[in-house]
Amino acid sequence: MFIKHIASSFTLILLSCSVALLAQTRDTTALKKAAAFNSLNELREQLDDSFNDPNFGHAFWGVLVKSLNSGEIIYKRNADKLFNPASNTKLFTSAAALSLLGSDFVYQTNLYANGIIRNNKLAGDLIIQGSGDPTISNRFFNGEVTSIFEAWADSLKSKGITEISGNLFGDDTSFDNFGLGKGWSLDNESSWFSAPSGALSFNDNTLMIKVTPTETNFPADIKVVPNTKYVTVMQKVLTVDNNGEQSIKISRLRGSNLISVNGSIKKDSKPVVEYVSISDPTLFFLTVLREVFEQKGITVKGKVGSISISEKIILAENLSLLFTHESVPLHMIVKELNKNSNNFYAEQILKTIGLEIYNYGSAEYGVKACKDLFGTIGINPDNMIMVDGSGLSRLNLVSPRQVVNLLTFLYSSDEFNPFYNSLPIGGVDGTLANRMKRTSAENNVRAKAGFNENVSSLSGYLKTIGGETLAFSMIINNYLASPNLVDYIEDNVCNRLINFVRN
Repeated sequence: MFIKHIASSFTLILLSCSVALLAQTRDTTALKKAAAFNSLNELREQLDDSFNDPNFGHAFWGVLVKSLNSGEIIYKRNADKLFNPASNTKLFTSAAALSLLGSDFVYQTNLYANGIIRNNKLAGDLIIQGSGDPTISNRFFNGEVTSIFEAWADSLKSKGITEISGNLFGDDTSFDNFGLGKGWSLDNESSWFSAPSGALSFNDNTLMIKVTPTETNFPADIKVVPNTKYVTVMQKVLTVDNNGEQSIKISRLRGSNLISVNGSIKKDSKPVVEYVSISDPTLFFLTVLREVFEQKGITVKGKVGSISISEKIILAENLSLLFTHESVPLHMIVKELNKNSNNFYAEQILKTIGLEIYNYGSAEYGVKACKDLFGTIGINPDNMIMVDGSGLSRLNLVSPRQVVNLLTFLYSSDEFNPFYNSLPIGGVDGTLANRMKRTSAENNVRAKAGFNENVSSLSGYLKTIGGETLAFSMIINNYLASPNLVDYIEDNVCNRLINFVRN
């Protein structure tokens, strides 16, 4: 028994040593792999191989990688050439907003009475004064898409107002009336990602269209959210059997609020959901607000419309403030902007910068304020073109060095944390949720991706396994290969940078 016990113990010792040796071998192998690029020249050769991929022989790569610990340029390729950055433009917009407005900035929407409140009646007009708040929806509030409007109705009723004898006016004069950005394609006018900006805006100035199958050879069920009479929906979707072809096209007639929903949907298909932009944000806002008021028991006797085109003379001294609605703070708004690459938020923020700095909410004044800032942080504003806040325009031009200079400035800024926290995390959330998974870059890279036709970009921060923080920018223009291949190269470069260890 004793001999058996010794033998058994010896076997356990040998087994433990083998496991430890195997673990050590694996650790050593992993260390060798991690430290494969221990020479800066070797790293640069590997990155050259990636960007020289023959699939992109007719395209142009612009790249800059910089150590934020030492200031050393790790890698560069066409770093000072100008490229269309697509949604990397949002880095400039969000950086300027946080720097100029502050992360605690809030939008205010004021509701005024132009008349006397007596016997549960406002004998006059209700005026809603907008400042460009992009968050009037249910994105940051629980409940239905109209939850904020419902809360406003409750506030009016608490003040004894159940009838408005006059009109429902919107004061949208804080912003200009150019809803679409300079250089935007009119082909995308009805798309959710091209929603117009406006001082009074509701639900990202979009509608949700939900198509649900019914019985074979019967019309499909079409639901519009919010349910409003502001739009007219032409429904021509037929439910077909499961062997039939499914094809649904949803669009809005240019310059109108006539929405066409055509095609067919299979009987056992899940509902198809798409989002469509609207025209005239102010009228959309006021129409839905009136409908909500009436649902909540507040009658509006007059009309709805913008105060800027009304023939009625309204004097500021005759107005009395009923209440003010405040948005969530800017750092939460910027997080939505960058995490989900929200074009509408970007345009609202750019015009807000113009409004706050130059007292007029236009893209031109917003860009002017941004460029004033850029000139103080080492980015020559004369050597770049910025025409919108989202990057949807093909007229924007920046260089990788300008992007990295921006990232470097933010890194030492008081607003770095809200900026950094707004960026998508590789393999985790936002527009990078499905990229870099099961790689060294997962949960390490914080970066803004950009995509437009024949354009891709990825810029942000990462930390190497050697503890070095890098700022990087990769932009490619005029490529014809698969976008998935571009993503692969960008993600692979991030992995190689993360695994870089100096001698």
